[in-house]
Amino acid sequence: MVVNPASLNPTATSDGTSADLSTRLAFLKQVPIFQDIGDESWLASLAEHLEEAPFPAGQTILHQGEAGHLLYLLLSGKVQVHLDGFPIAQLEAGAFFGEMALFDSQPRSASVTALEDSRCLLLTQAQIDQAIQANPAIALNIIRVLTARVRSLNRLFGACEDVFISW
Repeated sequence: MVVNPASLNPTATSDGTSADLSTRLAFLKQVPIFQDIGDESWLASLAEHLEEAPFPAGQTILHQGEAGHLLYLLLSGKVQVHLDGFPIAQLEAGAFFGEMALFDSQPRSASVTALEDSRCLLLTQAQIDQAIQANPAIALNIIRVLTARVRSLNRLFGACEDVFISW
């Protein structure tokens, strides 16, 4: 589930400085994991406390096999998720990545590289834990997105299997 980038407000000023609080809040409301969260004051507080990081095109943001301690919310730009160099998905503004390592404490299962200049809001393990405790709907939203990703991968690998079997 990805937010339509055209529907998002710009998240950084033209000089590259961080997005203001109202822009961050508007952005978070459109990110699938924070949709339908009733407590707007809580979401505003979260928006205020998130770190923002720029990633130039070509930079690998996450490396497969490394420890993961952050969840990334893609404010702007486009990234590619890849496993052993094989492209799996492209994500655009409104998507998130890096969540699996937060939940299972295992190394990163894939790498993510910026395809164009990108900006992310960063959630720590503590922040996502607090978010889920304050708003359990966030966990359900994450599960929905993860399920959609697994189904997509199943289709992708099923198609690959069909190709190899027909050889």
